[in-house]
Amino acid sequence: MAATDGNDTEFENLRIEREARSAPDRASGETASREDDIVRIVMDSTSNFNSLNPTMATELVRATTDLAEDDSARCLVLCGTDEVFCAGADLGGFDGDASDAPRLRRLASSLHDAVLALHQAETPLVVGVNGVAAGAGFSLALCGDAVIMSDDAQLEYAYGRVGLTGDGGSTFWLPRMVGLRRAREIALLDEPIDPDYAVGLGLVTESVPASEFDARVRETASRLASGPTKAFGATKRLMIESFDRGLAGQMAAETDAIAGATRTEDYERGHEAFFSDEEPEFVGR
Repeated sequence: MAATDGNDTEFENLRIEREARSAPDRASGETASREDDIVRIVMDSTSNFNSLNPTMATELVRATTDLAEDDSARCLVLCGTDEVFCAGADLGGFDGDASDAPRLRRLASSLHDAVLALHQAETPLVVGVNGVAAGAGFSLALCGDAVIMSDDAQLEYAYGRVGLTGDGGSTFWLPRMVGLRRAREIALLDEPIDPDYAVGLGLVTESVPASEFDARVRETASRLASGPTKAFGATKRLMIESFDRGLAGQMAAETDAIAGATRTEDYERGHEAFFSDEEPEFVGR
């Protein structure tokens, strides 16, 4: 999936790329190229299988935080390179004893800052799992609003293999996605999860042949980038916050959100298009 330009910002372990999307022009009916509003965060440290080290964790925090505040970004894509998504934390420099606790605490905290930024971003997020996603990579894969998995990729919880507990929000999201019993099975037995099983569990949105992977990620990102970004963000927040509310409280929050959505330009455009029997052209405002 080629980007339209180079890095917006120089990172050691990441590439930030902007990509234009194609969409039909309402006036002419022809397909036109839109602004570079799809932004890809590419984990690019394949010499160590995109393993999460302190530098990459800090860069993820910086990238996700900056992009969450970038109004020109209509969809984010998180992916790896060269058939590797993220093989987990880079434990190569650790000692394997209690002296590692401070470093692991810092690494986990940086990962958690990045995960929070991804989950809290108003902008839709597509995660493209193009290879092994293990440990921290497993946790990052769960962040997506849409998760596209190549049919030659696999998910691995992996924390127990080195005697560690899960991080990256995996112990929060996993039981909510698959149920407590299945979550314990995944974490404790730690069998590799193939794409079809991952789809069946609800961990990923779909599995596609490796030859179609890039095109499918691009298509999904383009669809999301064409939508009402503010309404998408509010809907995401409503769903996440529903875990802390009862039904009455959740419906009260829905009332506030739907009323607030009327203040967006996208509502005006959507309303006009609906009564004109046309496809809306949203602008993300």
